[in-house]
Amino acid sequence: MGVQNTQAELLRELLNEVRAGTRSVESAVTRLRDLPFEDIGYARLDHHRALRTGFPEVVFCEGKQTEHIVEILQRLEQKHSPVLATRASSEVYDAVVARIPAAKYFPDARMIQLGVNGHKPTETTVLVVSAGTADVPVAEEAAVTATALGSRTERLFDVGVAGVHRLLAAREKLNEANVIVVVAGMDGALPTIIGGLVSVPVIAVPTSVGYGTGLGGTAALMTMLNACAPGIAVVNIDNGFGAGYMAHIINAKSQVARSNTARSGDET
Repeated sequence: MGVQNTQAELLRELLNEVRAGTRSVESAVTRLRDLPFEDIGYARLDHHRALRTGFPEVVFCEGKQTEHIVEILQRLEQKHSPVLATRASSEVYDAVVARIPAAKYFPDARMIQLGVNGHKPTETTVLVVSAGTADVPVAEEAAVTATALGSRTERLFDVGVAGVHRLLAAREKLNEANVIVVVAGMDGALPTIIGGLVSVPVIAVPTSVGYGTGLGGTAALMTMLNACAPGIAVVNIDNGFGAGYMAHIINAKSQVARSNTARSGDET
């Protein structure tokens, strides 16, 4: 998935040290004791997730005590890079950066990132589209997530159906994307429009933006679930993180498939 996997590197290092005789088996077992998960009382940190899925456990900050968030991030940072925290307020970030000075904050996305992705971004692009500027926080959550995981990411904001000419003026950008995340509230119609214009996967994200009968994003969700254009998948209301994560998986896997196809063609 194009993500620096420090857990795999740790395993290789330990095995090489045991083979070379510079580390005892008992010492290696002690070092590996916290690899599957680390029980810190109020949380069990899944350190094995990076090995299983290619990316470390992501911290959802809402509902957690600030001091717990800080300790969780400190412990994850010791073994993984990058590490993400979602739905983080500026107050949470202030507490984190006081203990981890290198922490980076994305205020629009409400996300904290520790460390960086050490790999070259994908050649193919995830395009994140928002219907209106009120949808930008969710769109930014998707964009920051896809970028942190390793996808080349671009943005196209404020191109909702109330002024569809703004969208049509960006047809070239739409056609260049490998995966498109479409974030919209209100009537939630934008993913259907885009789905009818492109030949790539579209991930629709309903937002809770809208007036009373929008029902906190439920109306947009229903519209997207009932989209008549093919090739559209829908995530939960305001779930920019989930959309960005899924977009990256599709983008990275398709790039690998293209590379394998090209290599096979060269061999023949």
